[in-house]
Amino acid sequence: MKNFVFHNPTKVIFGPHTVEQIGPETRSLGGKALLVYGRASAKHSGLYQRTVTALSQHGVEVVEHGGVSPNPVLHHVREGIGVAKAAKVEVVVALGGGSVLDTAKAIRAGALVEHDVWKFFTGKQGIKRVLPLTCIPTLAGAGSEMNSGMVLTNSDTRQKFGIGNKLLYPNVSILDPETTYSVPPDHTAYGAADAILHLLEFYFTTRETFTPVQDHFIEGLVSSLMNCGERALAAPRDYEARAGLLWGAALALCGLSAAGLGRVGFPMHMIEHSLSALYDVPHGAGLTVIAPAWMIIQAAKKPAKFARLAERVFACDPALPDAEKARIGIAQLRDWFSRMGCPVNLETLGIPAADLPLIAENAQGLARLWRLHDYDQASIMAILQRCRHSQPGEWP
Repeated sequence: MKNFVFHNPTKVIFGPHTVEQIGPETRSLGGKALLVYGRASAKHSGLYQRTVTALSQHGVEVVEHGGVSPNPVLHHVREGIGVAKAAKVEVVVALGGGSVLDTAKAIRAGALVEHDVWKFFTGKQGIKRVLPLTCIPTLAGAGSEMNSGMVLTNSDTRQKFGIGNKLLYPNVSILDPETTYSVPPDHTAYGAADAILHLLEFYFTTRETFTPVQDHFIEGLVSSLMNCGERALAAPRDYEARAGLLWGAALALCGLSAAGLGRVGFPMHMIEHSLSALYDVPHGAGLTVIAPAWMIIQAAKKPAKFARLAERVFACDPALPDAEKARIGIAQLRDWFSRMGCPVNLETLGIPAADLPLIAENAQGLARLWRLHDYDQASIMAILQRCRHSQPGEWP
């Protein structure tokens, strides 16, 4: 196990009927708030009004910035920064899923500088100060409510970049599982898949050979997320299932799962960001197409860790050879994605084979930014080729 520093400053308030605590928690950080939210769901569910009322009752003046898209875009963040600066807000409040939270994080950083916010994402500027942030996540998946990362798409350059900074952790996150009851089945499944693949990025890319604590932690979370995801699809108002998904997704990317693993990478997410940037596909849907293909190629080189996951999560026969266990485990994970209603090939997403070179070329920018030096255009093309026609039950 490598040396590490674990520091997560986010205060988490978890449980039903906790939404109204956004009022006093935000007021302790500032008296004038920019409320960032999505397009319609928060207003339809009544959560928007509950939030505004709670803020107002505690003396917080609210300035609004709604309309965040599922894959958050740079021009909308720039507009929010302009609103925040003009109104001289003191705190940002995010109400929504990971896209809303990431937008709020970008605004809280960009509101305190004179240069363009995209310079943070390209590494040309560093984040030195941010506005305080409180949030109410309404979708389990991205984990942005408890981590230091944010992702944004530049529509002009067709780049989707993600960065991290220790100042980006939310100050307070209110996790009420009841706010996720109205999440539709497809996005429930996409969120569960996203959280699972956050964990498996770390699990499969670490170079450490003896990490029993982290292995069991990740394997347990993967199993829990799969179980809770299935239950939430079967009964959308199953509180325990929604609670397990919401907390599991937060734990998956809060820093604990990677602690002690040394240098890890996010190659599956790197390639998926290219799909999202070019075709605006839901992030989780892109991941469930990319991940099995990436795993097939990696398992052919080093099957042991894939075999371990197959044994511990999918109850694969331990007597089988590692290569066979790895094959079975990846196939079962891919079939689980499919049963949850997630796509498992590029055809389902409507992406033509002729576009594969464009996708691979687009991914190079993020590969360089994230220092994934093993992923040149040819290696990414090999993964994309595996994504073209694969169906549940097949083995390419």
